[in-house]
Amino acid sequence: MTQTDDAGTIEDASTRSRAPDFFIVGHHKSGTTALYEMLRRRPQIYMPDLKEPWFFAKDLGVRFEPETPLPQTLDEYLSLFNAATPEQRIGEATPSYLMSHTAAADIAEVQPDARIIAILREPANFLRSLHLQSVRNHAETETNFRKALALEDARRRGEAIPAGAIRPQELLYSEHVRYVEQLRRYHDAFAAEQVLVLIYEDFRADNEAVARRVLRFLEVDDTGPIEQVEPNATVRVRSRRLYDLVRAVYLGHGPAAKAAKTAIKALTPRQLRRDAHVTVRRRVLFGSPQPPDEALMTELRHRFKSEVVALSEYLDRDLVKLWGYDRLD
Repeated sequence: MTQTDDAGTIEDASTRSRAPDFFIVGHHKSGTTALYEMLRRRPQIYMPDLKEPWFFAKDLGVRFEPETPLPQTLDEYLSLFNAATPEQRIGEATPSYLMSHTAAADIAEVQPDARIIAILREPANFLRSLHLQSVRNHAETETNFRKALALEDARRRGEAIPAGAIRPQELLYSEHVRYVEQLRRYHDAFAAEQVLVLIYEDFRADNEAVARRVLRFLEVDDTGPIEQVEPNATVRVRSRRLYDLVRAVYLGHGPAAKAAKTAIKALTPRQLRRDAHVTVRRRVLFGSPQPPDEALMTELRHRFKSEVVALSEYLDRDLVKLWGYDRLD
């Protein structure tokens, strides 16, 4: 039987391993990667190279694939943190934990003293950015944002799911912005002082100040310089056909792609291959997104205004004004 002591140490008959002290639980496209990078560069903090272990979000139906192995047992999960020193705070960042219905309670069972960090973003811009990322990641095949939103009912029935969607529930876009419901799950599982809710727009305006606030929340020394990391820019896929080709070669999918990948590996050093792949992605595959459909963005803001009002009351902060919802007709 597995037990957790007061220090967050998992004990069983054969091992003693530390569970994370803190979790960045979401959302995607809201600065979680930038915050992860800023925190893991602090010597007092250890975060594994695998940014998103996904261990506590099994209710979202993640499919395990050989090229992206994820921990499936508690021992495998805890082994991600074995390199941490006793003096370090350890953490992980899986943005989908905020959308998950079970992650909060499951995290609390393993680590009741955990600190939780959530980042929320204005709903319409968040969903547009999430859709563009899903297209880029091959999870979404409908490149038209309006049409992708219209597929939600079909996807709830298990229809119109792209073959590349290893986490199909993430394509239910409107489910991502049930902010109050999501936060309540964590406030039900943890004391109020263990949960820090950040606003993406604050992070964009001054990510160093927000990072120092997080360090203080984690009871880590926040003095000294902090290397700033800008949140990932939103991009669009220039050509789906070219993207599919490059991705197939990179992953080695299909006989021809496997042969090409084998030849490339034999002829070029690993770092050169990695640099070339990054260059192709940045200069050839991706470009700046098209201007948003302002009519659709306005529709979304009307649709989610009640959620923003409720969130403002829940957090005791006027997000209606900050996010411009007070200017809706």
